[in-house]
Amino acid sequence: MTDQATARFNMIEQQIRTWEVLDPKVLATLNSIPRENFVPDAYRGLAFADIEIPLAHEQQMLSPKVEGRFLQALQLQATDKVLLIGAGSGYLAALMAQHSAQVTALEIFPDLCALASQNLSKQGIQNVQVIEADGHSGYESHAPFDAIVFTASSPVEAEGVRRQLSIGGRMLIVLGKAPVMQATLIQRLAEHSYKQDVLFETSLTEMQNAPQAQAFSF
Repeated sequence: MTDQATARFNMIEQQIRTWEVLDPKVLATLNSIPRENFVPDAYRGLAFADIEIPLAHEQQMLSPKVEGRFLQALQLQATDKVLLIGAGSGYLAALMAQHSAQVTALEIFPDLCALASQNLSKQGIQNVQVIEADGHSGYESHAPFDAIVFTASSPVEAEGVRRQLSIGGRMLIVLGKAPVMQATLIQRLAEHSYKQDVLFETSLTEMQNAPQAQAFSF
């Protein structure tokens, strides 16, 4: 086993499995997509560490265990159409592409948009479209989506994004303010019916142009 393969194996066994990510399809995908190829050169040695890896513009790659939990919670199907808000380096899009039909990844920063596209292309992943756009309010013109995922946090849920889900669709978003935020799964059960579950607590960088909670006035 190469050093990279050993490090990847240890990441899966010691970080991801211990965070209750046990879905064999998810674990196989985490093993097959080379995370190190999506990490900036300066941090290549930390590709499998239990940290958020810095990207440009104070953005970050999610930690491996959070990526694993996200992928498992979404329960993606081979026919699913996915919206990813915050492409970053393209790694989460690459993971989701293995479990779905099409991933549309929005990225507000042009250089990260180019980086994600380049990384995905080098891996031969063809069912991800990276688009330079501000995704804080979703991508209504291309809705509905079977899954919507935010890779940065928001103090409150953006108005109307959940309505861009198909019936049966799932949205994953980290809500709240530091230090305590909640990874929240919202499922659309029917036209006007939704189910909302808190999966775990975490803390992520706040999304660009994220909606803010309204101050109470008396």
